[in-house]
Amino acid sequence: MELKLEQQFKKGALEMVLLSLIARQRSYGYELISRLQREGGGLFQETKEGTLYPILYRLEDEGLIESELASDSGRRVKKYYQITDLGLSALTERKSFWQSYKKVIDRLLEDAL
Repeated sequence: MELKLEQQFKKGALEMVLLSLIARQRSYGYELISRLQREGGGLFQETKEGTLYPILYRLEDEGLIESELASDSGRRVKKYYQITDLGLSALTERKSFWQSYKKVIDRLLEDAL
C-alpha cells in the first residue's frame, strides 16, 4: 500500500484503538506502544512516542481519558491513563461508526476486481 495512504488510515484509527486499549486496562505510554506492536498484527509496528503522546494529551484534554501518577512496584513513577465515562461513550459511538463505515466500504469494494 502506498505509504502516505497507509499512514492516513492508521492515524485515523489510532485514536479509537488507543481508547479501546485503555478501556480494557489502565495503561502507561510505553505499555500502550508495546501492546500496539504486539497485538497490532504489524500495522502499528512503527508507532513511536512522538505519535502516541500528542494523541493521549488530546484525549485527556477532551475528557475522554484521565491520568494518574503512580509508582510501579515501588520503582519509577509512571503516568497511567484510564478511560472516563465520557470516553466510554465516545468509544461506543466511534466503534458503531467504524462498523457501519466498514460495511459500506466492504460492499462498495466487493467484486471490484
